[in-house]
Amino acid sequence: MKKLFSVTVLLIGLGTTAFSQSGANAGDNPAPTSIGMVIYSQDVETVWNALRLANFAVNSGDTVQIFLLGKGVVMDSLAKNNADIKKQSDIFLNAGGLILGCGTCLRSRNNLHPQVCTMSSMSDLYSIVRKSKILLTF
Repeated sequence: MKKLFSVTVLLIGLGTTAFSQSGANAGDNPAPTSIGMVIYSQDVETVWNALRLANFAVNSGDTVQIFLLGKGVVMDSLAKNNADIKKQSDIFLNAGGLILGCGTCLRSRNNLHPQVCTMSSMSDLYSIVRKSKILLTF
C-alpha cells in the first residue's frame, strides 16, 4: 500500500511538472534567454539546421552565441561553397549574432583567416558554457 501511494504521488508530481512545461500557457511569450550553441559537426544538413534554429531564436528575442569546435570549424569553408549555409550565417551575423571558432582547430586545418567566425580560444568556449541559460550541441 505504501509503494502504491509513493508511485501515485510520484506520477502526479511528474504529470504536473510535464504539464507546466508542455506549453499549457502557449499564448504567453517566454522571457528572452541566452543560448549557447556548440557546433562540432561538418555535416551540411546539421550545420544548416543549427543556423536555422539560431536565427529563429534571435528573431524570438534570445541572445545566441555559436562556438565552432573540432570538425565544426569546417563551417567556414561550407559557407564559401554552400549557398544555404552562407545565407543562414549571413542572416545570423547581420542580426548581431556571434560565431567563434576554436583557434587551434582552425590552425590545424590551415584556416588562418576565417570569414564566418572569429578565431577564439577555450576561454571563450568556457565563457559561453558558463553564461548560457541553454547550451545546445550539434
